[in-house]
Amino acid sequence: MISIRLARGGAKRRPFYHVVVTDSRNPRDGRYIERVGFFNPVAKGQEVRFNIDQARVDHWVSRGAQATDRVAQLLKTANQGA
Repeated sequence: MISIRLARGGAKRRPFYHVVVTDSRNPRDGRYIERVGFFNPVAKGQEVRFNIDQARVDHWVSRGAQATDRVAQLLKTANQGA
């Protein structure tokens, strides 16, 4: 199954996540099909907290991809703000 989920990056105690489309059997930070955005939970000041290519997410969802709970929550809040 194809899933849209977070892949962790960044330094220790300073997480940064890429929103990726991947096969659900791959490890969390492993191989992915496409990177569609990012999430920075510790953004301060003028830094961007969440950015996503909504057109690509819609494309993958139309092909049967399922977002994880956290990504679905982020997409919902992003759509409310827009």
